[in-house]
Amino acid sequence: MTDAQKSPPTTEQSRPLATSFHGVRYQVRDVLRSIAFYTEHLGFTLEHQQPPAFANVSLGPLHLLLSGPGASGSRPMADGRRQESGGWNRVVLRVADLPARIDALRGAGILFRNDMQVGPGGRQVQIEDPDGNPIELFEPRP
Repeated sequence: MTDAQKSPPTTEQSRPLATSFHGVRYQVRDVLRSIAFYTEHLGFTLEHQQPPAFANVSLGPLHLLLSGPGASGSRPMADGRRQESGGWNRVVLRVADLPARIDALRGAGILFRNDMQVGPGGRQVQIEDPDGNPIELFEPRP
């Protein structure tokens, strides 16, 4: 038997790094305000809260970990860099009737990053939570 045919040893190094998906962390300035935004406007469920530091809201299998000031997931890096909200990486939520959703969210005063875009896969628009974290609303092509 050659070395290539042997089974790899079962060591800590050969096990997968991650065992499952836990959630997406967003940095927020006001945990209670963020809970209200996600539950009232986007249909999330509040799973756990420890204001002002932390909350977990969910939509199906997606868990958003909302880290406020004082949360361990918000502390500065060893080199001094601060963890901040915003950026361009984002959660994508599938919706039905995107134009109606846009109208309702605009009526509620939600901030939009762009106008609805249409592409080969469907339509999408980007909104922001109260701290500038992006959320994409996506309606696939029928």
